[in-house]
Amino acid sequence: MELGGRVALVSGAASGIGLALARALLAQGARVALTDVRTDVLQGALEQLGATRQRALGVALDVAEPASWAEAVEQVSRALGPISLLFSNAGVNFVGPTHEATLEDWEFCLRVNLGGAILGVRTLVPRMIERGGGGHIVITASVSGLYASAGAGVYSTSKFALVGLAESLRADLASHGIGVSVLCPGPVKSQLFESTAAVRPAALAATGAVALLPPGVAREQTPIFTTALTPDEVARQVIEGIHRNELYILTHAEIRPVLEARAAALLTALPAEPVDPRRIEASAPLLDASLYRDARGD
Repeated sequence: MELGGRVALVSGAASGIGLALARALLAQGARVALTDVRTDVLQGALEQLGATRQRALGVALDVAEPASWAEAVEQVSRALGPISLLFSNAGVNFVGPTHEATLEDWEFCLRVNLGGAILGVRTLVPRMIERGGGGHIVITASVSGLYASAGAGVYSTSKFALVGLAESLRADLASHGIGVSVLCPGPVKSQLFESTAAVRPAALAATGAVALLPPGVAREQTPIFTTALTPDEVARQVIEGIHRNELYILTHAEIRPVLEARAAALLTALPAEPVDPRRIEASAPLLDASLYRDARGD
């Protein structure tokens, strides 16, 4: 897919991966709406775009609110034209034992991470189908949507759900010429932890989260941060993934052993006895693996 001339909406675009995606899309010749609930930070992001800013628009968007999505899409469509590229990127984090997470932790994380993507799809996809001309959707999940670990249960729940959403959506939209990719990055030099704290509503302040680092230790000085990818490196891989119509955009090759271990654990758990052929025949529509065989659209 050629991106030049298309209109893209990027959520969570005031910093991190979202801002890098906007910059990469502008370099491809797209017109880009940078959306974020942090309007003050969004203004600074627009100023970083230099000469390409003439093809960019900053729009306030609370991804957890249906009315905010409707208003933002209308504003972008009037100013830039019909949207055919959606980057559902806004997200928040949570670190702490799953069983100690409060209901407020669950509501906050699921409303933003999962609910934001659902609302984006519900608001934009019918318009994209009605207009025709194809398009592409990128949903930002995480490596935590591909495998789990202690202390990340709330976050992983939202990200696993996003992987399932993207996979199903890709199957549903293929006949409309709309590609769908799910971005699953590992550590990135972003402001996810800072932005999470900044956007959490006071009404949902009660939390079971634990401190990520001991007092006095700066996250920017930890090995995992200093070796992390930059947002621009991730954005470059996303653009390449869209051009190839990839289902999965994985940015960190070092996760291979964990993916292999999880896949092996799933296959080992299958019952050993032969399957009744009648069951296979009856379940044929549910056993279609073409989505995964065509994970690279080219």
